[in-house]
Amino acid sequence: MFQLFIIFFFCSAAYVMWMDHRIRTEFEGKRWSLPARVYARPLELYSGLKISRHALVQELQSLGYHSVQHPSRPGEYVLTGETLEFINRTFEFWDGRELSRRIQLRFAGDAVQDIEDISLAEPIPVVRLDPLLIGKIHPEHKEDRVLILYEDVPQLLVDSLIAVEDRNYFKHFGIDPAGILRAAWVNIRTGSIKQGGSTITQQLVKNFFLSEERTFWRKFNEMIMSLLLEWHYSKSEILSAYINEIYLGQHGAMGVHGFGTAAEYYFARPLGELRVDQIALLVGLVRGASYYNPRSHPERALKRRNLVIEQMLELGYLESSQAKNAMSAPLDIAESPGWSSAKYPAYVDLVRRQLLQDYQAEDLRTEGLRIFTTLDPHYQNIAATAVGEQLSRLEKARGLKKDTLQAAGVITSIDTGEILALIGGRLEDIAGFNRALDARRPIGSLIKPAIYLTALSQPDRYNVLSVLEDQPVILKQKNGQTWTPKNYDGKAHGDVSLHTAIANSYNLATIRLGMQLGIPSVKNTLVQLGIERNISEYPSLFLGALELSPLEVAQMYQTIAGNGFQIPLRTIREVLDKRGRPLQRFGLDIKQTIDSRAIYIMNFLLTEVVNNGTARSLAAKLPAMMPLAGKTGTTDELRDSWFAGFGDNILAIIWLGRDDNQPAGLTGASGALTVWTDIMQDIKPQPLSLLPPRGVVWVKILNGMRSQDNCPWASSFPFIEPYLPENSTPCIIPDVQSKPPVKRPWSL
Repeated sequence: MFQLFIIFFFCSAAYVMWMDHRIRTEFEGKRWSLPARVYARPLELYSGLKISRHALVQELQSLGYHSVQHPSRPGEYVLTGETLEFINRTFEFWDGRELSRRIQLRFAGDAVQDIEDISLAEPIPVVRLDPLLIGKIHPEHKEDRVLILYEDVPQLLVDSLIAVEDRNYFKHFGIDPAGILRAAWVNIRTGSIKQGGSTITQQLVKNFFLSEERTFWRKFNEMIMSLLLEWHYSKSEILSAYINEIYLGQHGAMGVHGFGTAAEYYFARPLGELRVDQIALLVGLVRGASYYNPRSHPERALKRRNLVIEQMLELGYLESSQAKNAMSAPLDIAESPGWSSAKYPAYVDLVRRQLLQDYQAEDLRTEGLRIFTTLDPHYQNIAATAVGEQLSRLEKARGLKKDTLQAAGVITSIDTGEILALIGGRLEDIAGFNRALDARRPIGSLIKPAIYLTALSQPDRYNVLSVLEDQPVILKQKNGQTWTPKNYDGKAHGDVSLHTAIANSYNLATIRLGMQLGIPSVKNTLVQLGIERNISEYPSLFLGALELSPLEVAQMYQTIAGNGFQIPLRTIREVLDKRGRPLQRFGLDIKQTIDSRAIYIMNFLLTEVVNNGTARSLAAKLPAMMPLAGKTGTTDELRDSWFAGFGDNILAIIWLGRDDNQPAGLTGASGALTVWTDIMQDIKPQPLSLLPPRGVVWVKILNGMRSQDNCPWASSFPFIEPYLPENSTPCIIPDVQSKPPVKRPWSL
């Protein structure tokens, strides 16, 4: 018998030692799989900022700020007439911490007049709001978690957990026999499960190390491991792990773990901003997140929440008035989480793709990276609204079924190449086929600026007055067939000037110009504009038989709008690790690929497209914003409708069409341009400055020849020196048959 006892003793000791090793190894080496959190750009407020009260309130509401009569904690605001008062949240940015302050803004019309720190009664030059969380890149095992440091845990949460889950937590050594007996007595007396016997340490062990099976052996292991855990680690370390590990709900396929994530999921607020009743509700979910789910079972959740409050009152953690107010409060559950993986799925998809160029996929899903992007939620919402409204109108006008038409778009900052908004389809909150990145469609006449730019880069041969033949073209193909393209209006216009040909998007003149230049030269220009895709060398290239995604078109026009400087389009500003340390800075990679003089004249010609050409409806609808530059694009049988346009600061590309590639019945002007116009009515781009670079001069032209600078009958055009028109003419009243001066609603 003694020998059996010795064998049992040593086996038990070995088993306990093995468990001890396992606990220390797994607990100390525990690395929670933290999803990468993707943020929009932070809004910076300063005196003179052009933003309306309505727009700023919308921004605050999107960030989860609540309207109250008297702001008393972060995340609250009140708007009174021309004055907005709010308390911003403390937030750790890539360049430092923005501290919470009581802020007062005064407006003058649709602009910020001044900003003041109310507590200090002193002006503030700039205040930066916490950025909108637009999505997460989750781990493979479908967990979500916001890691909360113990020093950041609200004391009220600790008190609530102690009151409800483990009253002797700071006294026992992992198991609590007195607590087990007390819980059993309460449950027998009330006839229901009011209290549990497991300590917080036991619950953590069950979540960390053990399965859900209900057996004596599992319970025995749980108790031994709890004792060992308490032996090696402090109460704060164990409680911190518990607060971050506990399961508190389900968001689709994603498990909601930890109180930090639960605060965002149920209340759309950070944990530190929750009220007594809200924390009590979360603590009540520990007993059964599905059973007490406040969205599915509000009555159960309310009853459970109030029980938690009663127990906190019983132990003296709350005053009677606090408990009364908390119990009378509504559940106040947010309609949707304070984050969503599907808020802007097309944009987050592009962020993910750009990140994969520098990071491993597993790091994105598990290391808790904080990714600050260039997304402007205000612009994004404007674009999404315009797309939805215009597509519905166009479908109704053409008798098409609902959701027949689709759209894609890209909005960028010309100076930085930052992508401010991205439309992957008409339903922006539904993940799926990302048309902005993956829909390769023929670009039609959007290619023409590359052809005319190739010509303008040879100023000794071509200028804005160069005569082009807009005559029928017949080209033999390799298969023996002939290609006989036509103009959109079916007519040939004879000899036309270069600026007239581009303004009216004449196909025949463009093809003849392209043949003079040579396909390799045009192809080289496309590469210089940023097109990296393989380009087939066929004459049909001159009419846009090149399939590009809207993002690729945006890169091409970014170089045109950026005065010949090629700036890679980007979505990422900064990436921080979970400790807030910068991992990589995404700086600008700028190179000039095209002569700024030729680009300047090309941009002028694109303003002629808007003023007098195929996009002239834009000038009529947005006269105060002129000059703007743009180009319409339409493909065979009206399958694709494009518009690319820009001012001094903003570029936007819009595509409309059908996923089944059937004719949409829309030209660039009747389809994409209408969406672009709606967007810009709200964004209000800065007019194109058109300040000529060195080597470009403006010359007065009358009847195709130079005239006096003060001639009222002449029109001004830019030329590259020294290649100026040689012939001149006196300033005389043109005959009736002559064309009048070009009308431009802006001065040079």
